[in-house]
Amino acid sequence: MIFDYAERQDQRRHGPAGYTQYESYRPWLRDEFEFRCVYCLKRETWGQVTSEFELDHFEPQSLNPRWRLDYLNLVYSCRRCNAVKRDQTVADPFRLLRATLVTALPDGSLRPHDGDTQRLIRQLDLNSPRLRSWRVMWMRIVALAKDRDKGLYSQLVGFPRDLPNLSRLRPPQNSRRENLETCWFARRLRGSLPAEY
Repeated sequence: MIFDYAERQDQRRHGPAGYTQYESYRPWLRDEFEFRCVYCLKRETWGQVTSEFELDHFEPQSLNPRWRLDYLNLVYSCRRCNAVKRDQTVADPFRLLRATLVTALPDGSLRPHDGDTQRLIRQLDLNSPRLRSWRVMWMRIVALAKDRDKGLYSQLVGFPRDLPNLSRLRPPQNSRRENLETCWFARRLRGSLPAEY
C-alpha cells in the first residue's frame, strides 16, 4: 500500500555534519526519507518538489537554536505538515512513524500502536477528515493507474528521476561515509533500484 510506513533502522543512514546552512542537508534528507514527507508520506512525484517540500526541525529551532544545524533534528516534510506542526515540539518521527508502530487503513486513517505515535498523529492532525479523504483519493488513483496506465503507475510509485548523487557532496564531516553506497542514486547505478516503493 502506498501509505505504508517503512520499517526504519534504529539510526539514520546518513551522517553529514558541519554545514553552515540547514538547506545544505536537503539532498541527504531527500534520500534518507525516500523522497516523501516523513509525516503524511506525500511523494515528490505527486507535486512540484521545490515548492511543496521543506526541511523541518522536529525540535523547533526557535526553542533550541543550538540544534538548528543538527542533521538528526531535521526531517523531510511537505508544506502542509510543516505548517500544521509550526513551533510544536514533537517526538522524533523517524523513531515513531514506522511500520511496527502505525498502520494505514483502507479508509485512509492511520492506526497508531502506541501512545507516543498516537500523540504525534494527533499533533499533526494526520487523521483529519480531509487528510483521510486525500489518502483514499491517492489510493484510488494509483489503483486505477496500475490497471489502466502502466507508465503513469510507474511515475506515481517509482523514484524521482533526479536522485541526488551523495558521493559527490562534500559535507565538512560525515560520520557515516560507508553508507554512501546505500543511497538511492548508487542503487540506480548498480541496477538495484526497485521499480516501485
